[in-house]
Order: sequence, then structure tokens, then C-alpha cells
Amino acid sequence: MSVIVLIPAAGQGRRMGTAVSKQYLSLAARPILAHTLALFDSHPLIDAIYVLAPAADCADCQRDIVERYGFAKVRAVVAGGAERQQSVANGLQACAAAADDIILVHDGVRPFFPPELIAEVIATARSVGGCVVGVPVKDTIKTVIDGRIAGTPQRNQLWQAQTPQAFPFAVLEQAYAQAQTDGFSGTDDASLVERLGLPVAMLAGDYRNIKITTPEDLLLARAFCCADEATP
Repeated sequence: MSVIVLIPAAGQGRRMGTAVSKQYLSLAARPILAHTLALFDSHPLIDAIYVLAPAADCADCQRDIVERYGFAKVRAVVAGGAERQQSVANGLQACAAAADDIILVHDGVRPFFPPELIAEVIATARSVGGCVVGVPVKDTIKTVIDGRIAGTPQRNQLWQAQTPQAFPFAVLEQAYAQAQTDGFSGTDDASLVERLGLPVAMLAGDYRNIKITTPEDLLLARAFCCADEATP
């Protein structure tokens, strides 16, 4: 069984408010996407990586990131779609995986995932059938409708979903095919698998595993890098 990583990195970064797409912004002298790819390219359990980039950026991404930084496990830079779900669907088609291969989907702008958790993510996906990395929410969450509070869910049952999210290829392929048939759009991969009634485990991750989508996120990411450099 192979382990394949799909890296959605086709976002335009509208919330970041920059001319450069967020995945290419500099973080500690490297593009954010390069930091993310390094997490998986150097890991012994990872066999192949597919980067899902904007169609217009594929050649530049291959040259300026994959080749420049020597990522040997990147098999292709694949044209993504207008939405994340379409990008991952394109990646599933491109990777030509076997049914029991494990697919990890990880956001291109999450460069702080602890690589020591990769083995556990893979093992959990194999044993349970699906695995999501996440953290318990810290704040009280409110359900709001038309500006009015409609309810307060139990905080001890709420987790913030992150990536990677991992599944056997056959499971994820079926989930994406069914979502397309039904016209369903989910905000993450697990939501598509959950619709099939299949189990997905939650694995405790790290609060530093942020998704860099806003200027505030970028400031926090740069603070993490400074703190890491200052640590003996």
C-alpha cells in the first residue's frame, strides 16, 4: 500500500488582500507552500505528493518551488479547480491510486503540522477508515441566525477540524463521486465521507497547525518562526 499526499494550493487568497496568492507568500525566506511540502517530502512513510495549483500557476510552481527546493516526491503539479473540492477531485483522478492506498489531503497553507503525527494519521486511517486531525475548541460557540443567538452547543463535544485528513483511496473516491452526483459541496473531505455513513476518527493535533488565510494569520506564523529560531 502506498501513501499519497494531495496538497490543495489553488486558492487566490482574497482574504489575505495581497496581489500574490497566499501559498506563495514568504515565510522565513521561503514560500509558505515550500514549508508545507517539506513536511511530507522528507517523511519516510510518504511515497508521492501531488500539488493542486491554479492552472495558470502550474509551470511556475513546478519550476520555482518543486524544482528550486528539490522536492523529490512531488510527482506532478495538477491544475486545481475554482473551489477546494474540485481541486481535490482533480488530484484523486491524477494520482491513479490503488483502492487500498492511503490518501492524505493537507492544505498548502498549513506549514506547521507536526510531522511526528504523520505515522499515526496513516495508521488510524487504515484501521478506522478515515482520520481527521483537529483540536478541541477553546471558546464558547454560539449558533446565530439573523444576528440572534439560537443556541449554545456543548463545548466539550466540539472540535476544530484541521488537516491532514486521511482515507483509503476507494473511500475518498466514492465520497467525492457521490457528492458530485448529489450536487453537495462540503467544507472539508471528512464531510463528504460522513455523508456515506462511514466512520471517521478524530486525532488530537496541535493548536499551531493554523491555516494561513488572513494578514493576522501571517503575523502569527511569522511569530512562530521567530520563536522556533530563538529556541536552543
